[in-house]
Amino acid sequence: MNMFTENVKRGRGRPPGETPQGAAARQRLYGIAIRRMAKRGYESTTLRDVATEAGVSVGLLYRYFPSKQAIIIALYEELSADFTRVAAAMPRGRWRDRFTFALKTSLEVLAPHREALRTLTPVLVADPKEGVFAESAAFSRLRVQGVFEEAVVGATDAPAASLARAVGRLLYLVHLAVLLWWLLDKSRDQHATGTLVSLIGQMLPSAALALRLPAMRRFVTSLDELIREALFTNPSPA
Repeated sequence: MNMFTENVKRGRGRPPGETPQGAAARQRLYGIAIRRMAKRGYESTTLRDVATEAGVSVGLLYRYFPSKQAIIIALYEELSADFTRVAAAMPRGRWRDRFTFALKTSLEVLAPHREALRTLTPVLVADPKEGVFAESAAFSRLRVQGVFEEAVVGATDAPAASLARAVGRLLYLVHLAVLLWWLLDKSRDQHATGTLVSLIGQMLPSAALALRLPAMRRFVTSLDELIREALFTNPSPA
């Protein structure tokens, strides 16, 4: 069983003891909250507004979502679970091809949610308590990061294990940079994003060759350590 297949099994599902009716109510409230945030912005959306639109008491809403942060965590959970489920079909092959597959899969999974994510970009990127790198988002982040690590570790041309994991983590950050570009992309049908993905794909063969050089391997390892120190509360092991 590979890393991201295992993570899929830890994916979404109603909590133990929750009834189907409760799960449906939670999903309805979640959907209303995300739509309001997409339309009015994160700061302008209140849980009271969500409860009013849903026609329920604030107390009932708090049973499912005690804070707006809980809604953002649920969003991370939903999107990361969808991504790992689809990415489980990643074909065997070279790590550069597997990375491209994972990157395109991420864009495809997120596409239906683009407008909501665009509105939430300041929270997702910059908020230390609720953003992608927040401790509360660690499970979902590591689940997605695991796909990119597996893209390299499980490749037919994978480098040594520790280096492969470092490369995978760096590719995860490249993926986040592409997602930010995609969210800000004003070109028709996000043509500029498609072109960027193609350019990255053209550079990857050279990157694979460069990894054969001891100096480049040391650079990648050092960069990985530096990024984990800067961005992650609980850095994953090398």
